[in-house]
Amino acid sequence: SAIVHGAGAAAALAGVILLGARKGKYGKNGEIYPIPGSNLPLATLGTFILWMGWFGFNGGSQLLHSDKENATAVGQILLNTNAAAAMGAIAALFVCKVLWGKADLTMVLNGALAGLVVITADPLSPSPLMACLLGILGGSLVVFSIVALDKAKIDDPVGAISVHGTCGIWGLMAVLITSDDATLTGQLTGLGAIFGFTFVAAL
Repeated sequence: SAIVHGAGAAAALAGVILLGARKGKYGKNGEIYPIPGSNLPLATLGTFILWMGWFGFNGGSQLLHSDKENATAVGQILLNTNAAAAMGAIAALFVCKVLWGKADLTMVLNGALAGLVVITADPLSPSPLMACLLGILGGSLVVFSIVALDKAKIDDPVGAISVHGTCGIWGLMAVLITSDDATLTGQLTGLGAIFGFTFVAAL
């Protein structure tokens, strides 16, 4: 959630700050004009490819599956990964319906990715129900984060900073709930080191 996704988000934030907003995104009086994606079917396909690849990403992080204990662990990881992604997508859909009265495909796709990012910090420790809850919170959080960045005039075309940064931070902090081995000091130190170094180096 931090060493991969947080680092990517920090670099994306640096890039967005350097490049500035796209032409026509913001009006002179603070208006925000949406610039829709040009090919939502391909965006959806890309999300599904990522979702499928995440099983190798998280499951492979166990490094071993040739004995009973590790094979069981890999199964738990795959279950939690899928549950978080599915619930993230559903949560984002629900939040969109509540806020705007209609579904937004890009938000639903980002909700699925948000669930995946959140669970990646520690996909083994949570129970399947906890993985669902983490995904729900991630999928909800990403919608509000995208809206907040837009209002702050940070033009993030695909929501990468929200998906990988905001939800990466949430995933890192959620480990404190699911694992007795994690400490607040350790999580914050890692977060500061990863985000700080990557942002400065990318900038």
